[in-house]
Amino acid sequence: MIFNVRVIARASRNHILQEGSNLKVHLTRPAVGGMANTQLIDLLSKHFKVKRYQLRIKGGNKSRQKLVELDAG
Repeated sequence: MIFNVRVIARASRNHILQEGSNLKVHLTRPAVGGMANTQLIDLLSKHFKVKRYQLRIKGGNKSRQKLVELDAG
C-alpha cells in the first residue's frame, strides 16, 4: 500500500491527521540529517501497528511531500 504524506517538521508535538486520502504528520525533529524521516517511520509504525522495516519512504526523501510504502505482507 502506498500513500501520500505531508510532513511538518519542528512542530510542538508529534501528531498524525487524516486529510482525505493523504496523511499530514507533525514531527518534533528538524529536517536535518534525516532525523525527521527516521521519526516519521517510527511514528507511522506505531500508528499502523507494524514493524519499522515494513515501512519505507519511496519518494520525496528531501521533500515535505513524501510517498510512503507499507508492506503489510
